[in-house]
Amino acid sequence: MNSRVVKLLLLWTALLVLTQPSFAQPVVANGQPTQDGIRPGRFIGVVAGTALFYGVTLVMLKKAWYKKKVRFHVFNDNREWLQMDKVGHAATAYCMSRGGYELMRWSGVSERASILTGGLLALLFQSTIEVYDGYSEGWGFSKGDMAANVAGTLLFVGQQYGYGEQKVAIKYGFQKSIYPPYRPELLGRKTGVQMLKDYNAQQYWLSLNLASVLPVGPSFPRWLNLSVGYSGSGMIGGHENPVVYDKDGREVKFERYRQFYISPDADLSRLPVNPSLQRFIGTAQFFKIPAPSVEFNRIHKVRFHPLFLRQD
Repeated sequence: MNSRVVKLLLLWTALLVLTQPSFAQPVVANGQPTQDGIRPGRFIGVVAGTALFYGVTLVMLKKAWYKKKVRFHVFNDNREWLQMDKVGHAATAYCMSRGGYELMRWSGVSERASILTGGLLALLFQSTIEVYDGYSEGWGFSKGDMAANVAGTLLFVGQQYGYGEQKVAIKYGFQKSIYPPYRPELLGRKTGVQMLKDYNAQQYWLSLNLASVLPVGPSFPRWLNLSVGYSGSGMIGGHENPVVYDKDGREVKFERYRQFYISPDADLSRLPVNPSLQRFIGTAQFFKIPAPSVEFNRIHKVRFHPLFLRQD
């Protein structure tokens, strides 16, 4: 592992330990009191696991995607993929911020220090990838990507500082699309790669917990959310679609358009279960639960999707 990575994580660990006493106080989160106090076994495991994940991920990315280095450069990709990639950056930063926070709280780190650590870890990871892009052929440092990374991080940090809970969460959805066979080298040949590269198949949701914002009674389900989603379709290129042909040699044209959705959702971390399990559920629930949804777009106007089985 890179020595600078190790030094950075050791410094981060030392700062947490030094600042912990000033933040050691009971905090109420999601209506449940928590008591601070670092648990050494968990804390060491989390720090070591974070360092290993960070180092191994960067090594793998460098070997797989960043083989050809060039002089550091900036490029503007803000108009690509109907901005789906920017929404994806914000969602990833939000998820990583929440994951880092929950791991720190599980380790006994104080609320405020955990919020700060989760946000900084997300920005560290995302910023490192952007710097890699800046030195890589075929990519470049994207200011738009960095702005999206900061926005996703601030969405988590701001809510956790301000409310002690996440009233609005970002979630991810995926349904295979018809487009990868036309450009498999770009959109992915296998499902795992398509989950990262095929923006036609991805949906990103803002999921609002109703009980946290509405004056509801005690019998109202605290886990019930309402989600609004965004996606795009018809994209087989970043800015525009190249000419492609079907298996019979006939030219195929796709129209690019935005899709908007509304759907019920659930925040399972609000179920009355063990606090440690709540933390795990809250972090793992980055994927939206399949549910009926209504789609709005300029091509098909309004469409209904049972359990979000989309049509292209």
